[in-house]
Amino acid sequence: MKQSIVKCPGCGLLLPNQYFAEPARFHASGECNELYNQLSFYTTSHGNPEFIHQLALDCYGAQHSGGFTKSITTAFSLIGLYLVEEHGFTGKQVQQVHMTLGRSQSSWPELAPPKTSAPITVQDVLNAEAGEARDAMIRTWVSAVWASWAHAHDWVKEAAKPFIQ
Repeated sequence: MKQSIVKCPGCGLLLPNQYFAEPARFHASGECNELYNQLSFYTTSHGNPEFIHQLALDCYGAQHSGGFTKSITTAFSLIGLYLVEEHGFTGKQVQQVHMTLGRSQSSWPELAPPKTSAPITVQDVLNAEAGEARDAMIRTWVSAVWASWAHAHDWVKEAAKPFIQ
């Protein structure tokens, strides 16, 4: 019997259907979200003071926007990617920006996801060897996801202005 395949609505990743429930937070298949959970275990136990977990979270959040994803998730993810990609912020610095933003504004615009998802997915990141190779792949993922949201760059840059020195 041939195993069925499920397509992630966020990143388009095709995975064997394991009948996992779709997550409440992201526009993702349960199978794709399970891969993100595996990556989260890696990034949260990483121990790097730069807090690479924030980069993975923002990549996944931006790449899995749409559907029922809250607008704050998309906005924060994109602001984080922008600050990392174009201003060299660490994950820890982005986390601090997110905390400040969370206290300062209560509504966020609905930003339409890109027509084409970034070519790198959470699976590509997990396929890289743990350590320097995987960390580098996370940074490549940041670049790819940020580039895929070109249509929203102007809004993101304006929203992040108060945090740029």
